Amino acid sequence: GDGAVGKTCLLICYTTNAFPKEYIPTVFDNYSAQSAVDGRTVNLNLWDTAGQEEYDRLRTLSYPQTNVFVICFSIASPPSYENVRHKWHPEVCHHCPDVPILLVGTKKDLRAQPDTLRRLKEQGQAPITPQQGQALAKQIHAVRYLECSALQQDGVKEVFAE
Repeated sequence: GDGAVGKTCLLICYTTNAFPKEYIPTVFDNYSAQSAVDGRTVNLNLWDTAGQEEYDRLRTLSYPQTNVFVICFSIASPPSYENVRHKWHPEVCHHCPDVPILLVGTKKDLRAQPDTLRRLKEQGQAPITPQQGQALAKQIHAVRYLECSALQQDGVKEVFAE
């Protein structure tokens, strides 16, 4: 997903149960965690890649060994939602057409936050609704659509349990 949509916060929150205090753009990072799948312990290698355009060529180097893509957008950023359709889904499908995709709406806590609502309204926009997320997931053939808030640790574990 785009830069600053919450990808790193999601991974840090999942792996450490803590929310990072400052924003530091990611170039490339790797996290690991263990998860139980069908009664077995599975090691998850989680690759955090840069959303910024200047890293497009570097980012795709991590794609060949990918088992599942988690494409993220911010519920409080309609442009990041549109970029799933116009940038992220086409990029993933070009490099790994048969790898499953999980679509995740991040920053769920901002959907009802007054400052966010006011800022979006001034731009003639509104937060992305769950229905819009579901519709996009269907359109890009994602296996599932989930929403989370790393800040509130809401829905984070469910993303990686999926």
